Amino acid sequence: MIIFPAIDIKDGRPVRLVKGDYSTASQVAESVVSAAKGFEAAGAHWLHMVDLDGAKAGSTINRDIIIETANTVSMKVEVGGGIRDMDTIRGYLDNGVERVILGSAALKQPELVREAVKLYGDRIAVGIDARDGKVATEGWLDTSSVDYLDFARMMEEIGVKTIIFTDISKDGTLQGPNLQQLEAINNAVSCDIIASGGISCAGDIEHLRDLFMYGAICGKSLYSGSLDLGEAIAIGSSTPVLSRFFAKAELIPAIVRSADDGEVLMLAYMNEESFGLTLKTGFTWFYSRSRQELWNKGATSGHLQKVTDIRYDCDADTLLVTVEQTGAACHTGSRSCFFGRVKNYTGESK
Repeated sequence: MIIFPAIDIKDGRPVRLVKGDYSTASQVAESVVSAAKGFEAAGAHWLHMVDLDGAKAGSTINRDIIIETANTVSMKVEVGGGIRDMDTIRGYLDNGVERVILGSAALKQPELVREAVKLYGDRIAVGIDARDGKVATEGWLDTSSVDYLDFARMMEEIGVKTIIFTDISKDGTLQGPNLQQLEAINNAVSCDIIASGGISCAGDIEHLRDLFMYGAICGKSLYSGSLDLGEAIAIGSSTPVLSRFFAKAELIPAIVRSADDGEVLMLAYMNEESFGLTLKTGFTWFYSRSRQELWNKGATSGHLQKVTDIRYDCDADTLLVTVEQTGAACHTGSRSCFFGRVKNYTGESK
């Protein structure tokens, strides 16, 4: 999980708000550039920046300091706030910014998102900021009637790969993230989800890691000292705790299907160690019940399975693993292990 230290900018200064209220703005560092350099020195690889003035006004008021920062540090920079048209998107991405975040524009101009994604792919992210489960816009000043999960599905259909989700009621409070809503959106779409709002301590980072979040944005917790950036990065880089999947049994079934056409290729079993190796390496590892040892699918035959998606069922005791299959999945040489047909399965005589 990637840790994104955050810099919110108002009047050219790095500030933090409480629950999105602009009147609560307080300066948190000497300057935007100095804050960014401090995060870089602590080991961050990404930086999350928001133009608060731009979000409110619908224009890029703090564009110059954002571009200066992006070209001063080695970190990849993602930027949101006031981005409403292709010229602004292009102006950021052509001048040192790695990814732009569309918020209000995504809700009000879905065709802009479609055009941007078509041109820039995963360099376009969408920010979904919710108040009581409804999407907020215009720097959180307005709340729509659109449900955050419905909006996430709409963005997924357009082709968005990354979503930043913020529960506004948690933002700047250090009361912990909204784990329930984050898990719901992570399960609702295949997009990478970056958690934002309320993160206060190392325990919150562990919870988000164990929910398989793609990233976590940390702001006030870093400035207040309740969270150490180096520790957060280390936790985010570690393997999630997987014990909840093995509460009933030491082995759980893993159904493997093709990413190309959804065909079921095989059934195997995972223990906690093999599941962890699968997450760490990106290729399938299983536990052989006959040999009582771990095995990496395709390690000897070359018929590797590159994992593209893993889902778990409602009881969290069965996995559905989607893979890019190289060669045959079955040891017989068949593409799928499921080639035997049971005939006359109705029990009727002919």
